[in-house]
Amino acid sequence: MAEARSAVSELRVGRIDEGRSPEHDFYNAIRASVIRRFFRARNLLVNGMWPTSAWNLCILVLVLSVLYIGDWNWCKSITSWIHWLEETMHIPQDWPAIVRGLLISCLVGFVFFIILLYVRRYLLRALLSYRGWMYEQPKTQSTSTILWAFVVRLVGGYSPLLYGCQQSLPRLHVPPLRDTLKGLIHSLKPLYGDGSEMIQTLKKESKEFERTLGQKLQRILYLKSWWSPNYVSDWWEKYVYLMSRTPLPINSNYYIMDQCRWIPTSCQTARAASVVYYFFLIKQKIDREQIQPLFIRNTIPLCMAQYERVFSTTRIPGEDCDTLIHYSSAESKHIVVFRKGLMYKLDLFDAKRKLISPRNLQRQLDWIIEDAENHQDEASTAGKNIPSLTGLDRTSWAKARKEFFSDGVNKESLDAIEKSLFCINLETRSFSDFSSRGKFLFHGDGSSIWFDKSLSMIFFSDGHMGLNCEHSYADAPVVAHVIEYSMTHEVFEGVYDSDGNCKLLHIEDNELPLCIPLLLEWDISSSLSSIINRAVSLIHKNVEDLDLCVSEYARYGKGFIKTCKVSPDAYIQMALQVTYFKDAGKFALTYESSMTRLYLHGRTETVRSLTLEGCDFVRAFLDEKVSKQEKIRLLQKACEVHQQLYKDSMTGKGIDRHLFALYVVSKGLEYDCEFLKKALSIPWTLSTSQQPQQQIATSPNCDLPQYRDMVSPGGGFGPVSDDGYGVSYMIPGDLKFFFHVSSKKSVDHTNSSTFMKLLFETLDQMQDLFGKDH
Repeated sequence: MAEARSAVSELRVGRIDEGRSPEHDFYNAIRASVIRRFFRARNLLVNGMWPTSAWNLCILVLVLSVLYIGDWNWCKSITSWIHWLEETMHIPQDWPAIVRGLLISCLVGFVFFIILLYVRRYLLRALLSYRGWMYEQPKTQSTSTILWAFVVRLVGGYSPLLYGCQQSLPRLHVPPLRDTLKGLIHSLKPLYGDGSEMIQTLKKESKEFERTLGQKLQRILYLKSWWSPNYVSDWWEKYVYLMSRTPLPINSNYYIMDQCRWIPTSCQTARAASVVYYFFLIKQKIDREQIQPLFIRNTIPLCMAQYERVFSTTRIPGEDCDTLIHYSSAESKHIVVFRKGLMYKLDLFDAKRKLISPRNLQRQLDWIIEDAENHQDEASTAGKNIPSLTGLDRTSWAKARKEFFSDGVNKESLDAIEKSLFCINLETRSFSDFSSRGKFLFHGDGSSIWFDKSLSMIFFSDGHMGLNCEHSYADAPVVAHVIEYSMTHEVFEGVYDSDGNCKLLHIEDNELPLCIPLLLEWDISSSLSSIINRAVSLIHKNVEDLDLCVSEYARYGKGFIKTCKVSPDAYIQMALQVTYFKDAGKFALTYESSMTRLYLHGRTETVRSLTLEGCDFVRAFLDEKVSKQEKIRLLQKACEVHQQLYKDSMTGKGIDRHLFALYVVSKGLEYDCEFLKKALSIPWTLSTSQQPQQQIATSPNCDLPQYRDMVSPGGGFGPVSDDGYGVSYMIPGDLKFFFHVSSKKSVDHTNSSTFMKLLFETLDQMQDLFGKDH
């Protein structure tokens, strides 16, 4: 291995130096640094002025200058005031009038500009705190909401940069303690029964908590909400993700699939080269803030803070708490390519320090595949399985990392992986069905994915690809937004030639000297080899226990649901409640994820989908004696309640993040609060999430025949509770749904395939309620 590495290094140096002088190297390095600094300074300036702009300042200066020079009766008072300022500031009178006018106009205009900036910013923040629009349909908005939207657009600036709206977003408020406690008790009534002993005990304990400790904890949260950007998000990241000691695969990481059936090219290296190239362009746009923030109804901005760490981010294991490290563009200019257990560092810039074209990236990936074949016999089995260490529990991985990867060649190779933009895997296998493909994206073969990286791309031999994503730094909609750019580009731009290879962007691409990928070397001792073998066994055990089923339901989609006059998401949630009751014969506490990105640094909130109204519908739906009209009425009522809960969660009225924050404060003050522990320890037996389908305007209409096979099935996650289900679903259009159902095989009463069959049966039966011609 050492000899092979040395040979590659010599070849790499020779190719880099070809046709390039030290002066040219120095010039390019300075040029890259200047470009980075320019965009950083420009972004700081533009974001600092938003929602105003430099044009506002120019207009103010121009107006004041004209008023100063002009002598109109209607503006005598303003002109006299300007002249008074001139005298107060002792501007020499022997200067030309135009110079004096310009100077005083600039000074006064700048002061007015600063005042205008903060007035607009705080007014916009106050306006965006209004949430009445959320509870009104777009076509039936009240006059007050329409007027509010007009004022928001008037006060708000134009064409903000990616993070331009951040300083105008409202902060997440702390809900009233009494409302949270009432919401908790009400949400548990369907699970335990209204008059049960559990509910009565919780009512008593909640009143005692509200009267005593709760008030003190609430006051601390109020204080934090005044100085912190978000009173809960930093604790959520630290205590839910980074302090968790469980292995990342299945328990924390999630996966995202590419197009369901359509493959833009069957050439693996061409697909990988194109996706890597366009992902880097997206990364560059994020760094330069050339992506506009997302808006709801083209009016209400979402927080975009999570985009900053999508690339060049690694989760570093710690014995007690992990750390997220984000590397700058200056030191993260490469990717790491996995092939048959070997890892290569691949620079994304050519000998002239320009971004490598897709065609040249393909050439390098072809070289890696060939080189990996030649070095298979030199690599030890343990060396090929090093990525499995990232699948250990976090404490064990932290200890192994400290002992074996703190110096020498192991540290050098580890740094190459952790400082990379992302990792990619050129896999030797492919899968024809959704479930097998999703399962491999979820965990690989146990030693093929570096689970600590923010993004890991897996490219199958048939041209399909997907992502495995670390969860702590951002939520799935953010990564889905990023991959949507690449997938849309593949559909519209035609990036492959007739042979399936990447097109030549420039005629000289084939002539440029390239940087030979560097094969990473590892020093594997017997002790490290033993730990690696244990890690492989652990991951294989967890992989074997995972039961994942991914399927498409094509009988109808949200088009039909809208005719039922209910929310598509609420409709699916009711179908899941019916399905779980069929499967288990009882109800389960249900988690549905919603976002709180209407607020600064907002992430997620929990919608407690199990409701009394939902239970009434489930019982009636399964009772043949109940009429269809009554079932429809109960369904619509349950959906209405669910939609209200979802909107409450989005607008800061959810209960779970509040309870979590109260618990964190109680632990920090060393209070052992049994009530909070009890409230937060009830397992989420049914964990669900709807995935966003389309977030950029240029995405194709997935209902058009030519695009139906290009739709992504979305992605999935593991069950939150060992004896429950994890269900994610995508509603891509009017014609179908995609579902991802996960569970544990070691639990006798859960089976993902059975749950999926029951779910499809339920969806059929719910459609039949309304009649085939509805």
